[in-house]
Amino acid sequence: MEERIRVVVAGPGPGGPEPSAEVVARVLRDAGMEVVYTGLDQTPEQLAATVVQEDADALGVAVADAAHLTWLTRLVEVLAERGVEDVAVFAGGAVPEEDRPGLERVGRVFPPGTAPTEIADWLRGRLTSA
Repeated sequence: MEERIRVVVAGPGPGGPEPSAEVVARVLRDAGMEVVYTGLDQTPEQLAATVVQEDADALGVAVADAAHLTWLTRLVEVLAERGVEDVAVFAGGAVPEEDRPGLERVGRVFPPGTAPTEIADWLRGRLTSA
């Protein structure tokens, strides 16, 4: 039996796009993945702890404010500090074009309008070819 992909999904800040994160969580669940949805107001440290506790394969974050680059960079640093370097990190949301290269250094960025099934397909390809 094939092992299911475990994904943590979050809308991290108080202004995070919770409905978008909920849609992605639902689509990934419907695609056969195990999904842990953390909701809003999660710090990088809290999300890293959830990733470790849940033994997640991937972490998806919905971003919506100007702090996304700093926040995601810190998240990846915290994951590395905890010895978690094999988790597929992805983000989605309204990211200005000039910020995309910085975010793509820490993970995959999906712009608004991306079909949630595209995210599921990317995760399967990324995690099953490893």
